[in-house]
Amino acid sequence: MWKSAVVVLSGRDVLTDWMGLRAEDWTGVRCDQGPAPTGGLRFAFYGRTSTTEHQDPVTSRAWQLEVAQELIAGHGTITTTFFDAGRSRRDRWRDRPQAADLQAALRDPDRTFDAIVVGEYERGFAGDQLERLLALFRRHGVQVWLPEAGGPVDLATPEHRATPEHRALVRMLGAQSLREVVRDRHRAMAAMRALTEEGRYLGGRAPYGYRLVEAGPHPQPAGARRGRNVTRLEPDPQTTPTVRWLFTERLAGRSIGNMVEILNQRRTPCPTEHDPARNTHRAGRRWTAETVTTILRNPRYTGWQVWNRQSVDHDHTTPSDQRRHRMTKRKPAHQWVLSRQRAHTPLVGEHDFVAVQRIRAQRPNRRGEAREYLLAGLLRCGACGRRMESRWVHGRPGYRCRHLRGPRTEATPPTLYFREEQLITRIGHTLHLPAAASPRLAVDALR
Repeated sequence: MWKSAVVVLSGRDVLTDWMGLRAEDWTGVRCDQGPAPTGGLRFAFYGRTSTTEHQDPVTSRAWQLEVAQELIAGHGTITTTFFDAGRSRRDRWRDRPQAADLQAALRDPDRTFDAIVVGEYERGFAGDQLERLLALFRRHGVQVWLPEAGGPVDLATPEHRATPEHRALVRMLGAQSLREVVRDRHRAMAAMRALTEEGRYLGGRAPYGYRLVEAGPHPQPAGARRGRNVTRLEPDPQTTPTVRWLFTERLAGRSIGNMVEILNQRRTPCPTEHDPARNTHRAGRRWTAETVTTILRNPRYTGWQVWNRQSVDHDHTTPSDQRRHRMTKRKPAHQWVLSRQRAHTPLVGEHDFVAVQRIRAQRPNRRGEAREYLLAGLLRCGACGRRMESRWVHGRPGYRCRHLRGPRTEATPPTLYFREEQLITRIGHTLHLPAAASPRLAVDALR
């Protein structure tokens, strides 16, 4: 007569026992490839996801890990993982926290891996990143396994370089990775252009003076079934009077500095103070000249939806470790996209808005005289590329460039000077305007 031990299972253990799972399977790393062969490699897994708001890092990591497990099945096991969430593929490895940790681990003689496996090329590299990193991996005797290569990128040739086939593959994958970025960007840009022309609100913070309200179900049936709604701009009763006051006072000739002083004296809440929850990136609690100028330059206060007013240059040709950060820059007005119909209630008329933009070119001198330069900000020197200075000479406006980027030398071109009337005539001829056309018509056509 013998007695058997009885193990009482409860909760999740009941299901895992019935499914035949081992305890190590519960860690989230699948081990269905069987035990590591004798002398098998120890792998470090690397993965990445671009965003955390639109992608689930858990599921993204899981499928990348599964691809890596299938690739190395029978060759070794994954002993450590590195996974970057919320990082772009164009970020250099030293700028990605987990990738940087992996690079640091390479220098450790007691590291727990002999090779690196990536679940998908685009998740690990872009452009020429892998080609540049191969030298580092080779120096530390670490292989790189890619699903697209069906195994390791061969580093064991007599020349200690990747084989021509693998080098061509790496370059093709790098170009394809960047091509995907460019393709997705152009698709997104085209979609945003179409939505703007429809008058749809594209998201983001509402401009000061407006608030967001729901405007009906989402036009996509799937989105509507999930309860999604589109939004539109509506005048904010608390801040609309301030916006209208700014445009009225500016048209009356009041300076931006004086308006800033009045608003702060009145303790009028600035945009950050009025809505701190949507302006967490700003810490100021006072009006500034930049804040007022930004409001006065925003054409959406005319009731029309406007997009593409600013952008960040994307350089896809410069190597990643030589690429410089590009600041957001304003685009010329002719590149803006305007809705086909008015999208929301205007806070200022179109004529008044355009008149405010022209006030910026009037510069009062010490005697209070307003001198208007019609071409201010529109001219660049053809010799050095600098923006030409407005200059009042002999009672009339003109523009000059002294090419002074450093000390004047013999190679510095002579100072360039043009009278405004000469330029207006030349612009009229170039644009084929009537001879009797007014100077402002020529400038408007140029803008």
